[in-house]
Amino acid sequence: MANAQPAETFSPIFGRLTLDWIPYHEPILIATFAGVALGGLVVLALMTYFKLWGPLWRDWVTSVDHKKIGIMYMVLGFIMLIRGFADALMMRAQQAMAAGEAAGYLPPHHFDQVFTAHGVIMIFFVAMVFVTGIMNYVMPMQIGARDVAFPFLNNFSFWMTVAGALLVNISLFVGEFARVGWLAFPPLSGASYSTGPGMDYYLWALQIAGVGTTLSGINLIATVLKMRAPGMKLMDMPIFAWTTLITNVLIVVAFPVLTATLALLTLDRYFDFHFFTNDFGGNAMMYINLIWIWGHPEVYILIIPCFGVFSEIVSTFSGKPIFGYKTMVWATACIMVLSFVVWLHHFFTMGSGASVNTFFGITTMIIAVPTGVKIFNWLFTMYKGRVRLEVPMYWTIGFLVTFTIGGMTGVLLAVPPVDFQLHNTLFLIAHFHNVIIGGVVFAVYAAVSYWWPKAFGFQLSDKWGKRSFWLWFTGFYFAFMPLYALGLMGVTRRMNSYPDPAWQPYFIVAAFGAVLILGGIVSTFVNFYVSIRDREQNRVGDDPWDARTLEWATQSPPAPYNFPESFRVNGREAFWQMKQQGFKWSGHYTPIHMPKSTAMGVLIAAAALVFGFAMVWYIWWLAILSFAGMLILGIAHTFNYNRDYYIQTDVIAATEKKGATA
Repeated sequence: MANAQPAETFSPIFGRLTLDWIPYHEPILIATFAGVALGGLVVLALMTYFKLWGPLWRDWVTSVDHKKIGIMYMVLGFIMLIRGFADALMMRAQQAMAAGEAAGYLPPHHFDQVFTAHGVIMIFFVAMVFVTGIMNYVMPMQIGARDVAFPFLNNFSFWMTVAGALLVNISLFVGEFARVGWLAFPPLSGASYSTGPGMDYYLWALQIAGVGTTLSGINLIATVLKMRAPGMKLMDMPIFAWTTLITNVLIVVAFPVLTATLALLTLDRYFDFHFFTNDFGGNAMMYINLIWIWGHPEVYILIIPCFGVFSEIVSTFSGKPIFGYKTMVWATACIMVLSFVVWLHHFFTMGSGASVNTFFGITTMIIAVPTGVKIFNWLFTMYKGRVRLEVPMYWTIGFLVTFTIGGMTGVLLAVPPVDFQLHNTLFLIAHFHNVIIGGVVFAVYAAVSYWWPKAFGFQLSDKWGKRSFWLWFTGFYFAFMPLYALGLMGVTRRMNSYPDPAWQPYFIVAAFGAVLILGGIVSTFVNFYVSIRDREQNRVGDDPWDARTLEWATQSPPAPYNFPESFRVNGREAFWQMKQQGFKWSGHYTPIHMPKSTAMGVLIAAAALVFGFAMVWYIWWLAILSFAGMLILGIAHTFNYNRDYYIQTDVIAATEKKGATA
């Protein structure tokens, strides 16, 4: 993150990459690099000492098992959460210090990169990664599928997401990141105003990760529509499977819009196409419409799977089937449709006119109705139920309170005259975090605590789980309620300093809230450590088919390829009844047609990472070679189809033997 951008010089070998782009004069970045390097060396040493490289490569990196890929998505999400939250802490500390004449500790160019990276990472590489991981792990088991429809594609999608995340993190130490906000509005994101490599890191990281997300959406839709257990109609599926289907329909419809929009901006920057400039007929408002046509469905892509998570948890811990199953399904479908007709409420102030603003204000208020239906259905499920206040229910009740507040402030912002006053203020920031933290983050924590025994066969620590919840819950209110007040005072967002010292106490309280949230994150990792250390005492039961962790007919943890034998679903409550009554395994597996592990996914993604880096720095020869490498590897994989797919008799035999001894 250089203080002054180096002069543009080009070489035939390294393009515009020079030593001047290494931020050796930034103490924060040098310390970060040293910490990352030291931590990396420790991890490498431990993995070498315990001889983990072979199992890591064979069992995880090259795996096409949806359960392992789902877990890897979650690991990536937690790693990127640390990076994204570090940016949040830096912003809050800067704003708590920079009142009046005080300048704080972050220079403006650095602060601008921090808030841009924070938004990009938290949306694309934390929230999206988490919900994709949960959908990958849970949904196939819920519908009785052996795996997803296209197992190799699942592996490839994950590693493309990793490649995008790595490209964002490379910008921390080689060059700089964008300084344009997480949606990169032109003209600021154009070549005239963002002259360094930061904006190009943004474009190529999102394009590479977006390929993985779109392909994952196609994969999961095909899985739901074509691989349900015999007898399972769509209206027999668990609510989470429904929310997965609807979410991935949104992904497949919305993400190509993002891809096209960023491609047009790339053409503007690289070839002077003038789509989004004021020259030669371009218009920056075209970009803003396009990005929000993707951007508002995106927030529902994040929250709809979380609605499914809470539906499963409320039902399980209330001892009742979900109240109003059909209304939950139709409410989710209504949200899917309405999410495409509300995008303009993000720019009421940009001169669209009273009639247009009125239409989008009304549609925004209408979309709150199906969400309200869901809230009441969850409450009625708990009503007169045998509610057990375990850790997943703590997160669920915290969600109900927090998300409702966020929803009400959203309806308030849907009123155009109100939005004219609050647009681009910290009120908007508080609202957005109200629904994303209260909805998505709380749901992720609820899902991890709920399905952890399913994945690993032992429970997480109840004590540390509750500590994490209370630190997150109280930290959220300390961190963001002051921002509502500041927004009502007219304080705009993205300020690295401010002239009025009267605002400083609010920023200090917000910074204190961020520290409490940090405690919640630390408690989570302590929970993982303590629970793994004491796993033998926290097993879910001597019976591997313990009904508390039953997801259809799978063990806890599940066998390599899920289901021991075919079974038929009869009616909507089949899943519920099986959970209540338990499942008795017949003791043998039937042959299944499943793919081998393959290295092609990670190799193609590695070539994509090199291609993105080369395009950022204009290293054209490397870009050509890496792109050719992607094509060659992709074609080579098609010739391996018959060799890589076979009957998994060895896996079946090994699993049968293990099951017989159990």
